[in-house]
This record gives sequence, C-alpha cells and structure tokens, in this order.
Amino acid sequence: MEEKKQKSINEILPVELIQRILLRIPVKHLGRLKCVSKLWYSLISDPHFAESHLHLSLAPTHGYLFQKDSTEAFLVHLEEVFNGDNYEVKEVSFPFKKQPPSEFSIRGSCRGFVLLSREPHFFVVWNPLTGFSKKISYSCMVPRNMGRYFNFLDHAILYGFGYDASRDDYLVVVAWQHGGCQRLDCLSLRTNSWISLDAALPKPLCLTEWPSRGLFLNGSIHWLSYSHVKYYCEGLLVFDLKERSFSKIYLPEQLTMRGPTTFVILGGCLALYFHDYVERKTHIWVMKEYKVQSSWTSYAIPGLEFDPLCLSNGSDIIGVDPFRVSIRVGSTKLVKYNIREELLQHFTCPSHIRHYSYNYCYTVYTESLAAP
Repeated sequence: MEEKKQKSINEILPVELIQRILLRIPVKHLGRLKCVSKLWYSLISDPHFAESHLHLSLAPTHGYLFQKDSTEAFLVHLEEVFNGDNYEVKEVSFPFKKQPPSEFSIRGSCRGFVLLSREPHFFVVWNPLTGFSKKISYSCMVPRNMGRYFNFLDHAILYGFGYDASRDDYLVVVAWQHGGCQRLDCLSLRTNSWISLDAALPKPLCLTEWPSRGLFLNGSIHWLSYSHVKYYCEGLLVFDLKERSFSKIYLPEQLTMRGPTTFVILGGCLALYFHDYVERKTHIWVMKEYKVQSSWTSYAIPGLEFDPLCLSNGSDIIGVDPFRVSIRVGSTKLVKYNIREELLQHFTCPSHIRHYSYNYCYTVYTESLAAP
C-alpha cells in the first residue's frame, strides 16, 4: 500500500492567505522565512510586500542604534526590552568597506532607513536590516568659491530625511547659509539629484547654534523652533514634503520649561522632553493627536537625566538613564517606567556601551524591508 504524500503548506493554503499571514510576522523573522520555499522567497522579496508590511504589521520592530566608533554601532530591539531583561545587544558594521577617512554622524531615520553623513561631501542612506546602502554626494550644492572649505556642520542650518508618498520618493532636505544668504535644497533619491526649492524659509529663522536635525512624521519633517527674543523653544517648524511648504505647531500653553528641550518621536507621536533640575525629574509632553493642540499630554519621570526612546501602548516608556550605572565609567542603563512615574525595571547593558544624548550618535527607527 502506497503511503500518502504529505502536502506542503503551500498546497493547503491559498497564496493570498499565506501572504496575509506573512504580513503580520515581525520583520526580523522574515529573512529566515525566505528559506521555506521559492514561493515564500518570492512573496517576501516583492517590493509591494515590503511596503504593505511597513503599514500592516501588527508587531513593528523598533531598533535603537547608537554609535560605537568610526566603523561599528550597537543595536538593541526595544520590543525585547519591553518584554523583559532577556534582550540582545548586537554589534553591527556601518556600510563602509574601508576605514572612514574622516568623522561621520548618524543624522536620522525614516521608514527603516538610517541617514549617515561623512565629511566632507556626502551622505549614506542605509537599511541595517537588509544591508542596502547608497552613497549620495552633496558637493554639487556647494558654491564653487567654497570648494573643499564647505563643512556640513558649519553651514547647515537645518536638515531632515523623509518620504514623500505622493511621489514615492525619499528626500533629504537641507537649509544652509553662505555669505548672508539662505538656501533650501532637496535631494531626491529617486532621481539621485539635488534641486533648489522655492519654498520660503521662515524669517527670522532661529533654531539652535548647532544644525537642527528634523524628525519625519505624517509626511512632514519637523524641527524645534526658538524665539529670537528670549531664545526659548516656541514650537515646531513643519515642512510638508508633498506641498513643499512650511507651517508651525505651537507648544501647550501650560508648558513651562526649566531646561534645554529635546524633540523625539514616541509611540508614533510628536514629543518634547526636558530635564528639570529643580524637581529632579524629566518632563515629557506627547502630542497624542497630530496637530491637535489640546492633545498635548504631560508625563513626569523621576530621573534627572532620563532620555525617552520608545512609548509602548501609551503606558510604558523605555529610556536611558545614565545615572543608573555601574562604577565603570561610560556604562549606561536602559530603564522602563509606566506613566504613573513608577520604575518597573532597569536593565543591565555591557559596561563598554555608551549612550550620548545629543542628536548625532543615535537614532530609533522602525525596521523594514523597503528599498528606495
């Protein structure tokens, strides 16, 4: 009697159902699932699948990427931290074949891509999950009379990395000044070219003494905006990538800042935080509904130097607290609080890991399979 051949899952389930199941699997597991069959490899490798997964995944994976040295970085998956102390700190290599000849910085992230810059004249767009990278020169927007003397950190006023869904294009926006003149340039990854934008920069434009890194959300890039009179944060400057125009989001009227303000994205929402040296707390303000002034919500964390990284389900906050360290200099702690100011857990990181609270050494991004 012949034995019945066991059917494969591809023969039991229709392709449409297999695709729906795969869309709900965390992206970090999809690489291994490509090996299941040629069909699965084809489904997961499809660019339309990558785009759908980014929007439909029930379990997005957030990577906390922070710089180790000129060639490597550390990567922590924040979902693993939310689930307990059993998380992995991975070392990842930046997409440089050789030792960089000069310093570079992490400039931000958008839809799974990390933007790096390396002096003197180029950016690198990199997907840490897939390994994709693309080098982009910005020397073509530098006036000839500046030549090699152009330095991004010295001349950029603001910059940002975002995605224009209407044109299916990733954009790097840079405002910079030279000889008393201000310019706004935009790099299109689709055409691999720089264009000068006609959008008028707000005047007077007051950001910070350092180049201001913009954060991408809801089709726009956002920057902290400061008052010229008293040099305090007065709101957020917004650049709509589709309309190519500027607007502003104002801060809550009841907000009183007692220290320098930092701007982040938490739980898919705009958020500000500052360290209060009077109350010895970190105050966090989250705009729960985009551009709805009344939706600003306040939290307070009893940690003087707490830097929030991720907000989970609107109830727990993961962040870095450099005061919860071992006696070894440079080590840091990831900590978890709830919104009632209660410390839920603190986690041990290897002592050689260092967190820098300024913009240029780390980013939090959502992993994806996307390619520009």
